Amino acid sequence: MTGAAAHSGVLELACDLIARPSVTPDDAGCQALVAGRLAAAGFEIETLRFGEVDNLWATHGSGGPVLALLGHTDVVPPGPREAWTSDPFAPAVRDGLLYGRGAADMKGSVAAFVVALERFVAAHPDHPGTVALLLTSDEEGDAIDGVRRVARLFGERGTRIDWCITGEPSSIARLGDLLRVGRRGSLSATLVVRGVQGHVAYPDKARNPIHLAAPALAELASRRWDEGYESFPPTSLQVSNIQAGTGAANVIPGELQVQFNLRYNPHWDAPALEAEVAAILDRHGLDYALRWHRSGEPFHTPEGRLRSAAREVLARFSGAAPEESTGGGTSDARFIAPLGAQCIEVGPVNASIHQVDEHVRVADLEALPGLYLALVERLLPASS
Repeated sequence: MTGAAAHSGVLELACDLIARPSVTPDDAGCQALVAGRLAAAGFEIETLRFGEVDNLWATHGSGGPVLALLGHTDVVPPGPREAWTSDPFAPAVRDGLLYGRGAADMKGSVAAFVVALERFVAAHPDHPGTVALLLTSDEEGDAIDGVRRVARLFGERGTRIDWCITGEPSSIARLGDLLRVGRRGSLSATLVVRGVQGHVAYPDKARNPIHLAAPALAELASRRWDEGYESFPPTSLQVSNIQAGTGAANVIPGELQVQFNLRYNPHWDAPALEAEVAAILDRHGLDYALRWHRSGEPFHTPEGRLRSAAREVLARFSGAAPEESTGGGTSDARFIAPLGAQCIEVGPVNASIHQVDEHVRVADLEALPGLYLALVERLLPASS
């Protein structure tokens, strides 16, 4: 690490993790570092490697309730390194900010998880229930052999999780100003509409798939799918890519390819949306093929012990009650929620994630272990 004369344990660990170029799905030794720390603290360590993906399940205690901290050690590619002020995998502290790929998303939170867990079991070696850490190296990638696969394994062997705290960078302007209590589902589609190629001067001898699909696409894009659900916004469909043609201006294409995505609230599930979209396409009489990718169903944590504990802890750390939101993209909590777990997301400010010169405030990083520790102690009190 450069640019700092002294640093705390969490900052040092965050820097050690950032220095490992763990571009998804390569863990680059991050989980081994974490496993060594937690094993020394008395945790049982289970490594779960599926394909090219490393997953770590570390537990302390026994029985229920089971509180899991959820994170990932992989990062997105840094992009052109010359665009960075300093090497993205050489952590640097400048003007109170820690720079490096993964500083905010989410090696800072992973480091804070480790420090918080070490402090918790040292202070409460005989705590009730089980406290756990689940890490993957496949959150930023395909998310096939990461938490999705681990959750399937947990379901098969009856591994229980009651509460899950994901360390995704969720804060907006200051640490703890937002509590994420759910996420929308994500459903992507590739639509191929078939026509008949021909000369633009002879449209009667061709069938233009662009013209044929346009009314259906307009209906899909303009439809009001619902009015929202509790703290969820209305379901939204966005067309992200359209391709057709041979490159020549005088040729009617024979095929149109469209990609679109639905972000949806608990009014819907993936099968219902897929059926609804197919019904619209059928009504327009299209000759088409449709391929779906289900990223995850929506989840929502209602009022209860986890949500109230998080609200109180975040208010104490940020100085005001947090906004409670279901916005944003997706996270690996979508795979844990179907196990019956209540899930929230609490982490640092997300302003620079996936950007050049990604960073996190050192003061926020220093505060994170205390925030996570307070949550764990609130949920697994030694007196219970």
